[in-house]
Amino acid sequence: MRTLVIAAALTTGVLTALPATPAAAAPSGLASDFNGDGYRDLAIGALAADVGSARSAGAVVVLYGTASGVSGAKKAVITQNSAGVPGAAETDDRFGVSLAAGDLNADGYADLVVGSEFESIGTRQGVGSVTVLWGGASGLSGGSGLPQPSAEELSEWGGYGRGVATGDFDGDGKTDVTATGQTHTRLFRGPFTRTGTPLTHQGVGELGSTYEVIAGDLTGDKKAERVYPFPVDGDEGGDIRYFRHDPGNWDAHPESDYAMVELPGADGEPGAVGDINGDGYGDLVLGDYAGPDSRKGGRVSVWYGGPQGPDPAQTPTVVHQDTPGVPGTDEEADLFGSAVDVGDINGDKYADVVVGAWGEDIGTARDAGSVTVLFGSAQGLTATGATSYTQNTAGVPGTAEKGDAFGISVRLLDLDKNGRADLVTGAGYENTNGSVTYLRGSATGLTTTGATSLTAAGAGLKGSTFGWALAR
Repeated sequence: MRTLVIAAALTTGVLTALPATPAAAAPSGLASDFNGDGYRDLAIGALAADVGSARSAGAVVVLYGTASGVSGAKKAVITQNSAGVPGAAETDDRFGVSLAAGDLNADGYADLVVGSEFESIGTRQGVGSVTVLWGGASGLSGGSGLPQPSAEELSEWGGYGRGVATGDFDGDGKTDVTATGQTHTRLFRGPFTRTGTPLTHQGVGELGSTYEVIAGDLTGDKKAERVYPFPVDGDEGGDIRYFRHDPGNWDAHPESDYAMVELPGADGEPGAVGDINGDGYGDLVLGDYAGPDSRKGGRVSVWYGGPQGPDPAQTPTVVHQDTPGVPGTDEEADLFGSAVDVGDINGDKYADVVVGAWGEDIGTARDAGSVTVLFGSAQGLTATGATSYTQNTAGVPGTAEKGDAFGISVRLLDLDKNGRADLVTGAGYENTNGSVTYLRGSATGLTTTGATSLTAAGAGLKGSTFGWALAR
């Protein structure tokens, strides 16, 4: 077993210097390339990391991509006590609960949006906040807070910043940001200045309590849609609504030029967008692990995109662990679908889906967790060739143990620039404090050859729930 080892003392927050990108080289412009060297980077949230005496203040660990993937040789550990980062590491801030990457100030370097769901502002406890960490030739450094909603718009302990997403929502070529919490959802329009000031910002109406947001182009018009799932009384599977840019929509939605579309038959909370059937339109994948129609162990559904977005009348593709070809068995509290992501693992131009089931029992090890890969095709998502991975799979670091929660988070992105998406998955309670595991993509799917892992202890974190959040 190979393990990534990172030493970091979190008493004041550590930012490890990186070699600068050569002056002659222009930054890559990739959405998650923080240092502009042409390789995507990975940001990992540790929302319950202790920083000095501040319990659950939170931290973010950044691993920088190379031709051989990610390693501890290029890393950063950032807290609210790091130089240039606004605020201070305080008990229960939960800095790093949500993460999203994108070039906010249009300088060619990706930046990182970080949610702190229980940040206290003045005398108001736990209202939440959102911070941007700025990319540059040496990686992420310094930061700015995004404009804070008014006190009337936020409730104490409401979790604002629990969900964040980036994308070009209005098609102007600039990266925008949205942030959610129980009582408030906000839209920030780019470009942003390095003080965190957006071009405009406003609240998003017509939504209930929501902690999640999913972003991606469902209509093929190069504008990202914003999908907001939220629970409602009488529908444990949730209510799914999305916003698409519609400049002629002033009468229907007067506070902005967006149209809200409902998907009344859709259920789930975590989700991702990718072109699974290769028709040029992004498809919406939803994980429904707790609703009344989710089966006892959970399920995922795919709503296929089109020129007007997903047709609400379509019959989605639904996959669960009793679907023929899918490994495992649909069992109570498996939580299949509690984490999902989309990416092309085998390089065939069809996006694949990875599904976390952190409640899966492995032998006698309860809640050890598993991750399942489902492949895309011209016919859509298929169970053909579906493969499941646990910490007992040959070549995967570690051992499946009770309560590891392997699969609590999943992320597919090409970290070594070989044209195939790699998998990073979190085990939120590995050795109590969490870990992440990295498997590379190949022409036949994920390979365990050269698989690596990084534990919270290896990153120098304490009390961290390391790996619960992975930046999109």
